[in-house]
Amino acid sequence: MVEILQIGNPILRKVAPRVENIHASDIQELIDMMLKMVFERHGVGLAAPQIGYSTRVVVVASHPNARYPHAPFMAPMEMINPEIISFSDDFLMEEEGCLSVKGTRADVLRYGAIALTYYNRKGEKQEREFHGFIARIIQHEIDHLNGILFVDHLKKTQNPAIA
Repeated sequence: MVEILQIGNPILRKVAPRVENIHASDIQELIDMMLKMVFERHGVGLAAPQIGYSTRVVVVASHPNARYPHAPFMAPMEMINPEIISFSDDFLMEEEGCLSVKGTRADVLRYGAIALTYYNRKGEKQEREFHGFIARIIQHEIDHLNGILFVDHLKKTQNPAIA
């Protein structure tokens, strides 16, 4: 079974390179594995670096669960080479956790809405806006692609054990 890497693993701190061939079998298999894992681990999103693949692939699968009982339900989606192209003027402070930072939850300030471009697994370019909790998940997962963990957004005084 593929394990989720934990804070301290150097892969989590690397900027992941872009996917060049979306149709490659290894990318398609990675997406399938990530979609399965996000549900098995009771997450709402997962980035490829969290499972040891330094590449720009995330899955978002918001659904109510033990960790996020009030999460809205949405059909799971994959995002390849996602790029945030604009942010709202408003911010939301809400609690976050991370499968790569077990046992830690904290309030994180994020944009309330974002617009982004990405490719789906068929290689089709998408441009969409996301709001609220879904926008939060996407920002969190894109941070992973850039070597950033949610605890990096906290003040050192709140988090003396940041690795």
